[in-house]
Amino acid sequence: MITLGGNIQLSGFNEIDSGHKHVVKKIVGNYARKFSDVLESGYEELSITSKEVHGNKSHINIKLIVKGKPINAEETGNNMLVTLAKSLKKIESQITK
Repeated sequence: MITLGGNIQLSGFNEIDSGHKHVVKKIVGNYARKFSDVLESGYEELSITSKEVHGNKSHINIKLIVKGKPINAEETGNNMLVTLAKSLKKIESQITK
């Protein structure tokens, strides 16, 4: 597990190379900042889990805890970075309604 800041946890990303890890951290950091800006009281926790499914596809599962309530999103795709961004975008759309 990789911890970013105090309230962001990434699971399943240890197997990727350091170049991709850097990009994952940038993507997650940018969305985490957006989430903090949108949510008045911020969020308690952001957990992101990546699993390889069906050979080479990535399945991303995200849980954002806001005021004790979870907001969930998941996405499966061929490109892990695109899949991560799509699932974070789903969370963003749920909190900006």
